[in-house]
Amino acid sequence: MPHHQERESPLGRHVRQSTIYNLQSTIVNGITTRMLHTNVRLIAMLILVMLVACGTPPQVAPPSPAHSEPASSEGLQGELIVFAAASLTEAFGAIGTKFETLYPGTRVSFNFAGSQQLVAQLQEGAPVDLFASAHMAQMAMAIESGRVTAGTEQIFAHNRLAIVTSAANPAELAQMVDLARPGLRLILADEAVPVGHYSREVLERASKLPEFGSNYAASVLANVVSFEQNVRVVLTKVGLGEADAGIVYLTDVQSSSEPLLELLIPEEINSIAAYPIARLNDTSKKELADAFVAFVLGAEGQAILATYGFQ
Repeated sequence: MPHHQERESPLGRHVRQSTIYNLQSTIVNGITTRMLHTNVRLIAMLILVMLVACGTPPQVAPPSPAHSEPASSEGLQGELIVFAAASLTEAFGAIGTKFETLYPGTRVSFNFAGSQQLVAQLQEGAPVDLFASAHMAQMAMAIESGRVTAGTEQIFAHNRLAIVTSAANPAELAQMVDLARPGLRLILADEAVPVGHYSREVLERASKLPEFGSNYAASVLANVVSFEQNVRVVLTKVGLGEADAGIVYLTDVQSSSEPLLELLIPEEINSIAAYPIARLNDTSKKELADAFVAFVLGAEGQAILATYGFQ
């Protein structure tokens, strides 16, 4: 028998037409939305091209500055006067030479001496742009004088102490406890000198250990034949045989031109010297001074310091 189609009811036809209409609207709206997004992207790209063509690229916030060398030498020129602890002589000399190479038109002039001597000159108004001491005590005095702003100082290196004797070792010293032997000739830096202050700290710590004895510090100080105003004088006199031994920085032993023997100070009683550096707040070469500090704190400056034994 022939198949007869069923007639669609008015309600069914209305539902089907509504469904088709909604589907068409969804498709049209989707296409329209995609076209709108595409047009927005095209407009944004056109604006970017126009800005670049006009020499006004979009601004991007620069990264926060870190302890690194300045990227450009443009505008950096003139003489920079640096007061630095005597123990920094070789290391800062090398850093100054490298800095002048990186920044043509600059010249770094150093005044190396005991930190206590340098801060005294600062207090008297000596012209200087940067101050690097071997102890925070002298930096604190520079801050108190008003020539360095508190909080601007930065630690850039550390050092340790060592006992030295001449290569001949006439007193036949073998260990630190031998410094208390009666009749020994010992040279130390004055207590006002950073290395002299650190030396006394070491002696006092040793006196608390049974292997040294409570009278150790007093016995050692009784053997001192002279107190010097900077560590390099101590080193020189020991090297020349004017004393049987002296206490200096480890970096001094490494940089000495004289053959020396080193007696190790036990790690648990050794002093660690901290070296701060700061720009003078009355310098007229702030940018140049900041560039030097950045170089000292940066990777290349730190590598040079490490070459000379600084930590």
